[in-house]
Amino acid sequence: MKPDTAVFDTAVFDVDGTLVDTNYHHAIAWFRAFRRHRIAVPVWRLHRAIGMGGDQLVAAVAGEDVENRLGDELRAAWTEEFDPLLREVQPFAGVVELLTDVRRRGFRIVLASSGKAEHVEHYLGLFDGKALSDGWTTSADVQRTKPAPDLLEAALRAVDGTAGVLVGDSVWDFRAAAALDAPGYAVRSGGFSDDELCAAGAREVFDSPDELRQRLDETLLAGA
Repeated sequence: MKPDTAVFDTAVFDVDGTLVDTNYHHAIAWFRAFRRHRIAVPVWRLHRAIGMGGDQLVAAVAGEDVENRLGDELRAAWTEEFDPLLREVQPFAGVVELLTDVRRRGFRIVLASSGKAEHVEHYLGLFDGKALSDGWTTSADVQRTKPAPDLLEAALRAVDGTAGVLVGDSVWDFRAAAALDAPGYAVRSGGFSDDELCAAGAREVFDSPDELRQRLDETLLAGA
Protein backbone atom coordinates (compact mmCIF):
# COMPACT_ATOMS: atom_id res chain seq x y z
CA MET A 1 0.00 0.00 0.00
CA LYS A 2 1.36 3.44 -0.87
CA PRO A 3 1.60 5.96 1.96
CA ASP A 4 -0.98 8.74 1.94
CA THR A 5 1.00 11.64 3.31
CA ALA A 6 -1.79 14.05 2.34
CA VAL A 7 -3.85 12.81 5.30
CA PHE A 8 -1.20 12.29 7.99
CA ASP A 9 1.50 14.88 7.59
CA THR A 10 3.41 14.65 10.89
CA ALA A 11 5.38 11.88 12.58
CA VAL A 12 5.63 12.49 16.33
CA PHE A 13 8.42 10.60 18.08
CA ASP A 14 8.49 10.25 21.83
CA VAL A 15 12.07 10.95 22.94
CA ASP A 16 12.55 9.50 26.44
CA GLY A 17 12.77 5.71 26.22
CA THR A 18 11.94 5.58 22.50
CA LEU A 19 14.86 7.37 20.87
CA VAL A 20 17.20 7.51 23.88
CA ASP A 21 17.70 4.76 26.45
CA THR A 22 16.55 6.45 29.67
CA ASN A 23 13.74 4.42 31.22
CA TYR A 24 15.80 2.59 33.79
CA HIS A 25 17.75 5.72 34.68
CA HIS A 26 14.44 7.43 35.40
CA ALA A 27 13.25 4.53 37.53
CA ILE A 28 16.34 4.44 39.71
CA ALA A 29 16.30 8.24 40.11
CA TRP A 30 12.68 8.10 41.30
CA PHE A 31 13.55 5.22 43.66
CA ARG A 32 16.29 7.30 45.23
CA ALA A 33 14.06 10.37 45.44
CA PHE A 34 11.39 8.45 47.36
CA ARG A 35 14.01 6.88 49.61
CA ARG A 36 15.11 10.37 50.68
CA HIS A 37 11.70 10.67 52.31
CA ARG A 38 11.75 7.13 53.71
CA ILE A 39 9.14 5.98 51.21
CA ALA A 40 9.82 2.56 49.71
CA VAL A 41 8.35 2.19 46.22
CA PRO A 42 9.59 -0.96 44.44
CA VAL A 43 11.64 -0.18 41.36
CA TRP A 44 9.45 -2.45 39.23
CA ARG A 45 6.41 -0.34 40.13
CA LEU A 46 8.27 2.86 39.30
CA HIS A 47 9.40 1.37 36.00
CA ARG A 48 5.79 0.65 35.07
CA ALA A 49 4.99 4.34 35.53
CA ILE A 50 7.88 5.71 33.47
CA GLY A 51 6.50 7.54 30.46
CA MET A 52 3.92 9.19 32.68
CA GLY A 53 4.91 12.74 33.61
CA GLY A 54 6.29 13.58 37.04
CA ASP A 55 3.20 15.66 37.73
CA GLN A 56 1.18 12.44 37.70
CA LEU A 57 3.71 9.78 38.65
CA VAL A 58 3.94 10.52 42.38
CA ALA A 59 0.24 10.03 43.01
CA ALA A 60 0.12 7.03 40.67
CA VAL A 61 2.78 5.08 42.56
CA ALA A 62 2.46 6.42 46.11
CA GLY A 63 -1.03 7.89 46.44
CA GLU A 64 -2.64 11.31 46.58
CA ASP A 65 -1.59 11.90 50.18
CA VAL A 66 2.10 11.64 49.27
CA GLU A 67 1.54 13.89 46.26
CA ASN A 68 -0.20 16.51 48.40
CA ARG A 69 2.48 16.42 51.11
CA LEU A 70 5.66 15.85 49.16
CA GLY A 71 5.00 16.05 45.43
CA ASP A 72 7.14 19.08 44.66
CA GLU A 73 9.95 17.94 46.98
CA LEU A 74 10.00 14.51 45.35
CA ARG A 75 10.18 16.01 41.87
CA ALA A 76 13.05 18.26 42.95
CA ALA A 77 14.82 15.25 44.47
CA TRP A 78 14.28 13.28 41.26
CA THR A 79 16.01 16.04 39.28
CA GLU A 80 18.99 15.96 41.65
CA GLU A 81 19.23 12.18 41.34
CA PHE A 82 18.71 12.05 37.58
CA ASP A 83 21.09 14.81 36.49
CA PRO A 84 24.29 12.84 37.27
CA LEU A 85 22.93 9.93 35.21
CA LEU A 86 22.61 12.02 32.04
CA ARG A 87 26.17 11.23 31.02
CA GLU A 88 25.23 7.54 30.80
CA VAL A 89 22.31 8.07 28.41
CA GLN A 90 22.76 6.88 24.84
CA PRO A 91 20.51 6.92 21.76
CA PHE A 92 19.23 3.59 20.48
CA ALA A 93 20.83 2.14 17.36
CA GLY A 94 19.11 3.15 14.14
CA VAL A 95 17.56 6.39 15.41
CA VAL A 96 19.34 8.67 12.93
CA GLU A 97 18.49 6.40 10.01
CA LEU A 98 14.84 6.12 11.09
CA LEU A 99 14.33 9.86 11.36
CA THR A 100 16.14 10.43 8.07
CA ASP A 101 14.00 7.91 6.21
CA VAL A 102 10.72 9.22 7.63
CA ARG A 103 11.62 12.78 6.69
CA ARG A 104 12.59 11.73 3.17
CA ARG A 105 9.08 10.36 2.74
CA GLY A 106 7.58 13.80 3.24
CA PHE A 107 6.57 13.77 6.88
CA ARG A 108 7.22 16.63 9.27
CA ILE A 109 9.06 15.27 12.29
CA VAL A 110 8.47 16.40 15.86
CA LEU A 111 10.54 15.09 18.77
CA ALA A 112 8.07 15.12 21.63
CA SER A 113 9.18 15.36 25.24
CA SER A 114 7.64 16.87 28.35
CA GLY A 115 11.04 16.72 30.02
CA LYS A 116 13.02 19.65 31.35
CA ALA A 117 14.48 21.85 28.62
CA GLU A 118 18.06 21.11 29.65
CA HIS A 119 17.42 17.36 29.52
CA VAL A 120 15.77 17.58 26.10
CA GLU A 121 18.68 19.66 24.80
CA HIS A 122 21.08 16.96 25.99
CA TYR A 123 19.08 14.15 24.38
CA LEU A 124 18.78 15.90 21.02
CA GLY A 125 22.51 16.56 21.02
CA LEU A 126 23.17 12.83 21.24
CA PHE A 127 21.75 12.14 17.77
CA ASP A 128 21.70 15.58 16.10
CA GLY A 129 17.96 15.72 16.73
CA LYS A 130 17.55 19.41 15.93
CA ALA A 131 18.92 18.95 12.44
CA LEU A 132 16.86 15.81 11.82
CA SER A 133 13.52 17.23 12.96
CA ASP A 134 11.19 20.11 12.18
CA GLY A 135 10.44 20.85 15.83
CA TRP A 136 10.56 19.56 19.39
CA THR A 137 8.79 20.09 22.69
CA THR A 138 9.72 20.42 26.37
CA SER A 139 7.86 20.74 29.66
CA ALA A 140 7.32 24.43 28.88
CA ASP A 141 4.91 23.44 26.10
CA VAL A 142 2.41 21.42 28.15
CA GLN A 143 0.20 21.84 31.20
CA ARG A 144 -0.54 18.13 31.65
CA THR A 145 1.75 15.25 30.80
CA LYS A 146 0.87 11.82 29.42
CA PRO A 147 -1.51 10.06 29.43
CA ALA A 148 -3.21 13.44 28.77
CA PRO A 149 -2.97 14.32 25.06
CA ASP A 150 -1.43 17.78 25.60
CA LEU A 151 2.03 16.72 24.39
CA LEU A 152 0.75 15.47 21.05
CA GLU A 153 -1.30 18.61 20.59
CA ALA A 154 1.78 20.72 21.32
CA ALA A 155 3.83 18.65 18.88
CA LEU A 156 1.38 19.29 16.05
CA ARG A 157 1.25 22.99 16.86
CA ALA A 158 5.04 23.18 16.75
CA VAL A 159 5.08 22.40 13.02
CA ASP A 160 1.56 23.46 11.98
CA GLY A 161 0.70 19.81 11.47
CA THR A 162 -2.86 18.72 10.83
CA ALA A 163 -2.71 15.05 11.84
CA GLY A 164 0.02 12.95 13.40
CA VAL A 165 1.29 9.41 13.74
CA LEU A 166 3.00 8.58 17.05
CA VAL A 167 6.01 6.38 17.75
CA GLY A 168 6.45 5.59 21.45
CA ASP A 169 7.46 2.97 23.99
CA SER A 170 4.93 3.09 26.84
CA VAL A 171 1.23 2.53 27.36
CA TRP A 172 1.01 6.19 28.39
CA ASP A 173 2.09 7.23 24.89
CA PHE A 174 -0.70 5.30 23.24
CA ARG A 175 -3.39 6.30 25.68
CA ALA A 176 -2.50 9.90 24.86
CA ALA A 177 -2.59 9.15 21.13
CA ALA A 178 -5.94 7.39 21.45
CA ALA A 179 -7.44 10.52 22.99
CA LEU A 180 -6.71 12.28 19.69
CA ASP A 181 -7.53 9.28 17.46
CA ALA A 182 -3.90 9.25 16.34
CA PRO A 183 -2.41 5.94 15.17
CA GLY A 184 0.64 4.74 17.06
CA TYR A 185 3.52 2.29 16.68
CA ALA A 186 5.56 0.97 19.59
CA VAL A 187 9.09 -0.12 20.34
CA ARG A 188 9.70 -2.57 23.17
CA SER A 189 12.26 -0.45 25.02
CA GLY A 190 9.62 0.68 27.53
CA GLY A 191 9.45 -2.83 28.96
CA PHE A 192 5.70 -3.26 28.40
CA SER A 193 4.32 -6.41 26.83
CA ASP A 194 3.00 -6.45 23.27
CA ASP A 195 -0.51 -7.13 24.60
CA GLU A 196 -0.36 -4.12 26.93
CA LEU A 197 0.91 -1.80 24.22
CA CYS A 198 -1.68 -2.93 21.71
CA ALA A 199 -4.49 -2.73 24.27
CA ALA A 200 -3.44 0.88 24.92
CA GLY A 201 -3.70 1.63 21.19
CA ALA A 202 -0.45 0.68 19.45
CA ARG A 203 -1.05 -0.85 16.04
CA GLU A 204 2.18 -2.85 15.98
CA VAL A 205 5.20 -3.41 18.21
CA PHE A 206 8.85 -3.55 17.12
CA ASP A 207 12.07 -4.59 18.80
CA SER A 208 13.90 -1.41 17.89
CA PRO A 209 13.89 1.81 15.88
CA ASP A 210 15.89 -0.03 13.22
CA GLU A 211 13.25 -2.74 12.84
CA LEU A 212 10.58 -0.08 12.45
CA ARG A 213 12.72 1.68 9.82
CA GLN A 214 13.01 -1.51 7.80
CA ARG A 215 9.22 -1.79 7.68
CA LEU A 216 8.27 1.87 7.26
CA ASP A 217 6.40 1.52 4.01
CA GLU A 218 4.15 -1.26 5.28
CA THR A 219 3.51 0.18 8.74
CA LEU A 220 4.09 3.74 9.89
CA LEU A 221 3.48 5.35 6.53
CA ALA A 222 1.06 2.95 4.86
CA GLY A 223 -0.89 2.37 8.08
CA ALA A 224 -1.44 6.06 8.64
